[in-house]
Amino acid sequence: MKRCVIMLAVAGLAHTLRCAEELYRPQERWRGFNLQNMFYKGSVMSVGHFAEEDFRQISELGFNFVRVPLDYRFWIKEDDWKSIDENGLTPLDDAIKFGRKYNIHVMLNLHRAPGYTVAKPPEPLNVFEDDEALRVCRMHWAMLAERYRDVPAENLSFNLFNEPNTTPDAYERVVAVLVEEIRKHNPTRLIVCDGLAWGRDIVPELFKYGVGEATRGYTPMTISHYRASWTGNSTVPPHWPPLGAVSPLYGPVKKEQSKPLVIADIPSCAMTIKPGRVSGNVTLKVDSDNQVLAEIQLEPGVKEGWSKVDYKEQWQIFQADCERCFEVAIPENSGSISITVSAGDWAALEYLKLRDADGKEAELYFTYAWYAENPVIVFNGFNKKKNFATVDNLSGAEWLEANVTAPWVQAAQTGNFVFVGEFGAYQYTPHEIVLEWMEDYLKIWRNADIGWALWSFNGSFGIIDSQRADVEYEDFYGRKLDRKMLELLQRY
Repeated sequence: MKRCVIMLAVAGLAHTLRCAEELYRPQERWRGFNLQNMFYKGSVMSVGHFAEEDFRQISELGFNFVRVPLDYRFWIKEDDWKSIDENGLTPLDDAIKFGRKYNIHVMLNLHRAPGYTVAKPPEPLNVFEDDEALRVCRMHWAMLAERYRDVPAENLSFNLFNEPNTTPDAYERVVAVLVEEIRKHNPTRLIVCDGLAWGRDIVPELFKYGVGEATRGYTPMTISHYRASWTGNSTVPPHWPPLGAVSPLYGPVKKEQSKPLVIADIPSCAMTIKPGRVSGNVTLKVDSDNQVLAEIQLEPGVKEGWSKVDYKEQWQIFQADCERCFEVAIPENSGSISITVSAGDWAALEYLKLRDADGKEAELYFTYAWYAENPVIVFNGFNKKKNFATVDNLSGAEWLEANVTAPWVQAAQTGNFVFVGEFGAYQYTPHEIVLEWMEDYLKIWRNADIGWALWSFNGSFGIIDSQRADVEYEDFYGRKLDRKMLELLQRY
């Protein structure tokens, strides 16, 4: 095997990295599930240990991979993040043992790492900003790397963080430190880094460290998280392919994504705007032929008209769901209107409703999709089967390729290791829509030789005991199996 050494200076440290061909890469595409048994201390799904039966059944059904999201609080003593309880690590030993027994690759992921989590409560210190948090995080990864140093690379990989949200520079600095530490103990271990912005944004700068990157398959969230209590945009009716309009709309704070929503051929009417979740104080502006029709001030907070209020300490802003609707008069001969966030961060829209003088109505619902761009939307008229259409009229797969998957597919095609760490839809999304949407994703990933892991094996996103009202389950060792979803996954 070819050997070479690349010397890099990052954050004042000298890193010795072997060439990518020395690092482990799976010979067979990974296809499998997340197991939630230790992903959140205190959750009913996180029982603190792993069942051999899960691994046996996953293997029996034809899958070869599990991602194990972990909360480090399971193996520390008395809330001291520097004190390791060996007994708390025994379940990880078991998971790796079961994986090897049933020929299932195990990926360990710090869903809550010392200094970072997407869950609540937040960590007291931020690993991307605080040196002490980074020291402790490095200690935990060093401990895991040393503990499992003799486990072959084909049986075990590491996934550093779950859905980090920081700057690319800060992320690279932390990744460089952790990769160096792990490679001291495991020179060929595959290390995978989630993309930024909750796994959506690829970070090309990381590939030079010989790591892989992982994305998500949750876009649009109106499908993946429909009626999910922990999200702020869970009640917009899901459609696939999308009806055309997407939100949030972004303001000057996110300059690159700040683009208007344009609706052409709109007649004189009364337009109702229903905002969804809003981040910080924003101004929603409605224009027609350079004439300002309305400027709507949205100021989320703990007050009347707002729900699901969340204060974001890192940005010192409130995010909340708007409970109000706003009326805008559209004059004759408007031609087209544009809606922008002219000031502030971002604002989601739930729907627009048009009503003419005769009382005829048309509604446009928005698909919740981060950083997706709106095409021009054309109003077809009242009393039509489809009141609105987009100028591009994309299929579901085309929409995903245009808005979600393209940079990840390109990275995979140029020889980088790319993986989908999580995807799937919550139990309330109509099953027919879920399967059609999932298949569009799965086709793209198979064609690009990208593996995936459903969130999760059992429970509300899974193929086992998901409690969907519109599924005819069959018995599977005393559990309820979603046969249609299983067969879809087996095909890809």
